[in-house]
Amino acid sequence: MSGTLYLCATPIGNLEDMTFRAVRILREVDLIAAEDTRNSIKLLNHFDIQTPMTSYHEHNKFTKGKKLIQDLLEGQDVALITDAGTPGISDPGEELVKMCYEEHIPVTSLPGAAACITALTISGLPTRRFAFEAFLPADKKERELILEEMKNEFRTIVLYEAPHRLVKTLKLLLEHLGDRKISVCRELTKRHETIFSSTLENAITYYENNVPKGECVLVIDGRSRQEAVREEKEKWEEMSVEEHMDYYISTGIGKKDAMRRVAKDRGVQKREIYNYLVKR
Repeated sequence: MSGTLYLCATPIGNLEDMTFRAVRILREVDLIAAEDTRNSIKLLNHFDIQTPMTSYHEHNKFTKGKKLIQDLLEGQDVALITDAGTPGISDPGEELVKMCYEEHIPVTSLPGAAACITALTISGLPTRRFAFEAFLPADKKERELILEEMKNEFRTIVLYEAPHRLVKTLKLLLEHLGDRKISVCRELTKRHETIFSSTLENAITYYENNVPKGECVLVIDGRSRQEAVREEKEKWEEMSVEEHMDYYISTGIGKKDAMRRVAKDRGVQKREIYNYLVKR
């Protein structure tokens, strides 16, 4: 029988957030695959974990992934850890999980710290529905596409960003999304944890004068539905009723359905659209 892949969450700053179960599993497995062994050895030493460790990161995720799959198929249990947080969230762990399922290898996750959830819950912004975007793409064209998608996102948006790119990213967000509410969460769970809740414009001004330190999680208010409805209504009102009707009819729907949709778009009764067109 094959072994099991354990996704073990590790602290994002405060070592006291390590779970008893994670410590036990890391001691019991045959091998630990770590994003950065130099960083993870400090964690293992702190909890007196002697399990052998190997590196598994973005640049070797396919070649090392195949080796780990072979180890698992031979019956070894493997634990996957990242530098901080939950494996598989914005890191190459997702590839290893996919490879495991292709080989019918059991996978389980040990819950624990995740920076995106920690920041969301203390941001003061809506938490029921949210969109996690991790880091914005480095490629300019791809980044522009993502920002355009975010422009019409109604859910709360969560992003990761490095401190040296924070101001540049805040300016990009202001340019594409407008001046929305934002909470900039830094040094989460650490001694100097700070939550700066303001607007994008104010955050830019603040961090241009106060150099940020530590990894940042940005929690941004989604687009206002009231604003979206108003903009949509204004767009239709710029058209004549005839142009509005032609727009829908050109999509292949009948006149009755077109009148119903035009009336809904303009916030009036269908009868008003009908009477207008008859008079015309």
